[in-house]
Amino acid sequence: MQRADFHVLAIVDAGHGTVTVDFVHHRLEPGMIVWIRPGRVHRWDDIAGVDGTLVLFRPESVPQGSPGAAPFGPVGWRQPARQGLVRLAADHLRREYDASRAHATPGGTAILHALLEVLLLRAGECAPPPPTGRDAFTAYAAAVETHFAVSREVAWYAHRLGYSTRTLTRATQNAAGRSAKQFLDDRVVLEAKRLLAHTGVTVAECARRTGFDDPANFSKFFRARTALTPGAFAARTRTPADGPASN
Repeated sequence: MQRADFHVLAIVDAGHGTVTVDFVHHRLEPGMIVWIRPGRVHRWDDIAGVDGTLVLFRPESVPQGSPGAAPFGPVGWRQPARQGLVRLAADHLRREYDASRAHATPGGTAILHALLEVLLLRAGECAPPPPTGRDAFTAYAAAVETHFAVSREVAWYAHRLGYSTRTLTRATQNAAGRSAKQFLDDRVVLEAKRLLAHTGVTVAECARRTGFDDPANFSKFFRARTALTPGAFAARTRTPADGPASN
């Protein structure tokens, strides 16, 4: 498992494989675009026969208005009708990058940034459009992303955002198919899974980082939503080098 602080954009030209992002499996096949955003835990599997382009870039390089860059956007999509333009943009970026490594020029960095922006906008054009009329959910999701370790009460977010709890619940149900409380709890569980699978933290430290004062309460919360204790989940997902997690 990897958890990077940068974006990963993959354009698959040939072959088949799998990428797991936040414990969800996504099939890799020709014509697929995969966009992994910073902070997400991911792993590539069975990719020896996969060919394509992989671009790594910092969050500040993402252009404003790129639909694929939304923090809650899809991981993978495939729209062959637009693939030619995406491939053209990727090839141009690769050629300029190779040229800049062979011979640096004063405007080389600016050119690379401009071409990356073109690629990201083209790739984002292919992404499924977000549902309309979801301002309340977008605000709630962003607040949860920032404060999930501060509060696990929907009313706290409603007060902070100026919405009623009913409005947030209805908006979240329409956009994500989950109640506002379930969405919030899901985010806490996801962060716990990321920590347990990717780091060597103890269950007590994982509890602290996800906003629990009592590790026992955290373990109860986690088990109720995953049917596993934190220690059992860590043992199932960690590599031997990560070390054990004690309950």
